[in-house]
Amino acid sequence: MGTKKLTRGAPWSDRLFDVIVYTVIIFATLITLYPFLNVLAISLNDSIDSVRGGITIYPRQFTLKNYETIFAFSGLVTGLKISILRTIIGTLLGLMSASMLAYTLSRVDFQGRKFVSTFLALTMYVSGGLIPFYILIRDLNMMGTFAVYVLPGLVSAFNVFVIRSFIDGIPYALQESAKLDGANDLTIYWRVILPLTKPALATIALFLAVGQWNSWIDTYLYNGSQEHLTTLQFELMKVIQSTTTNVDSFRGKNMTAVMAQVSPESVKMAITIVVTVPILIVYPFLQGYFVKGMTLGAVKS
Repeated sequence: MGTKKLTRGAPWSDRLFDVIVYTVIIFATLITLYPFLNVLAISLNDSIDSVRGGITIYPRQFTLKNYETIFAFSGLVTGLKISILRTIIGTLLGLMSASMLAYTLSRVDFQGRKFVSTFLALTMYVSGGLIPFYILIRDLNMMGTFAVYVLPGLVSAFNVFVIRSFIDGIPYALQESAKLDGANDLTIYWRVILPLTKPALATIALFLAVGQWNSWIDTYLYNGSQEHLTTLQFELMKVIQSTTTNVDSFRGKNMTAVMAQVSPESVKMAITIVVTVPILIVYPFLQGYFVKGMTLGAVKS
């Protein structure tokens, strides 16, 4: 009798558990999506109406003027091109350098692997600071060049260790069998290691792409006066400063006339959408690899 009661009660308990799980997932999804939808609604709402507040997930007075204000700035197109270029080049070169170094450190026959690993680990905790780094960039004649966007961050210790731990989980017998077939180290790296480390590479690629896309401080420090090397984030930062200055200059005057043109808060929300959407478009293509890379690559066999 006890067995029958347990069997009859199991489907009900399973359904209750499923309801609880789905409820929690839906609640978490709503909490996650609401801030983004709220930012999107404000960016598409009229400036004067936005000041009243109370906007949730849809605009009360739809308008594209906030986006027109952003794209009216002359340097935005150039900044967009440079940001796309530095993201593509920086991501590809960062992946190649990190994966090649990770493959080298994963080789048991590499005698300097302990020293190099220790040296890389130290760079994660010890830094020279901004001023020495600025002097280094200046002495290397990278001021006012595109190289300052790519070369300084070419190798990241964190990226190397993630990829290396993933490679350590690959049976070393595959490399030995490839050597018996006459493959050299470069062939093993290109035809054996890279295809098997796609999850880790996709994870690092996402990290690198987001970092390159969101970076603006290097433009401010090293290429601030080079209009042909400006980046999207730097130009959008200037847009925020410009709109804020315009509003501050009208303090004590007719604020309605100022806010009718543009609201700094609305422009900020529009800028947030502009810089977020490209990454949101790329992420679904890497999401499957990203999850597997973080779970498997973070555990060393």
